[in-house]
Amino acid sequence: MAESIAGILHNKGRKIWSVAPEATVYDAIAMMAERSVGALLVVSEGKLVGIISERDYARKVMLQGRSSKETRVSEIMTREVITATPHSTIDECMRTISSRKVRHLPVLDGEELIGVISIGDLVKAIIAAQAETIDHLHAYIAGRY
Repeated sequence: MAESIAGILHNKGRKIWSVAPEATVYDAIAMMAERSVGALLVVSEGKLVGIISERDYARKVMLQGRSSKETRVSEIMTREVITATPHSTIDECMRTISSRKVRHLPVLDGEELIGVISIGDLVKAIIAAQAETIDHLHAYIAGRY
């Protein structure tokens, strides 16, 4: 499967949910709940500076007894963000997500943040590609080619 990430973004849209590094963790978690997402990109002055996930909250706030209303996103966000490009393939991104143990990949076109893909987006694309292959095989076996 060689479909690019650009194809996934085209189908799902390029909506990006983000938060400022100065925001409280409470506000970030509330936004995640409102948007039904597991992570937010942390953006400052139009640039990607980090990512904050429910996992960050659980490990760096809740388990350490910190207050989510007093802790800033910048204190717990992951600063070294693993990214993809629009030209990355689904297979490449699945390998990255698996080997780096992340669930979200911001997509950068040069320095421009153009979207984010999740492991769920990748799995949906793989399932769709497999269904298409099965349909082609059925058509071939049935003599429709």
